[in-house]
Amino acid sequence: MEKLVKGFLKFRTEVFGEKKALFTRLSENQTPRALFITCSDSRVDPTLLTQTDPGELFILRNAGNMVPPYGSMQGGSTATIEYAMAVLKVPHIIVCGHTDCAVMKALLNPEDVSDLPAVREWVGQAETTRRLMRDHYTDLKGSERLIKTTQENVRSQLDHLRTHPSVALRLRQNKVDMHGWVYSISTGDIWVYDFDSERFTSLLDRNSHRLKAAR
Repeated sequence: MEKLVKGFLKFRTEVFGEKKALFTRLSENQTPRALFITCSDSRVDPTLLTQTDPGELFILRNAGNMVPPYGSMQGGSTATIEYAMAVLKVPHIIVCGHTDCAVMKALLNPEDVSDLPAVREWVGQAETTRRLMRDHYTDLKGSERLIKTTQENVRSQLDHLRTHPSVALRLRQNKVDMHGWVYSISTGDIWVYDFDSERFTSLLDRNSHRLKAAR
């Protein structure tokens, strides 16, 4: 706690004053650039990854960067998505998974969370991913299998987003783009999903800006 308190004191005495104009504007309104859906994992920092200021990302975090299909679990995640689309009119949605994700490990090894009933139930949101891995990727092992699971889970959550009426409406109106990312903790790289080729490629690739987003 001492480190956290010292951090706040530094923010209040140094950072806040330097960005006073920004915080004054934000106290009256917000117009975020993207809805950023990612994992609760402490190693993933959306604003650090994207070098964005307060007010630029509307962030939804939960274990495993899940998007429950609309109607299956009305709660905070659904409400956050609806508000971002219907009220804030956010033009981009990013679903960002990451390497070494404990939820993806639990999906592949459910026995590891047998004594965690809430986690076990939540992991069920990735049932499509589990079946894909079981039926199509039996040859993959170890870290390669875990990375593919993470990538497929991002794709599945993008599919779930389409079931949300507020998202479906804005997609139909061509007013929102969807993006799938996977962040590598060890290398600092991000792999982005190309909807045309159905593959993930590094954002460091000089052609990555041409990759097809979903509309």
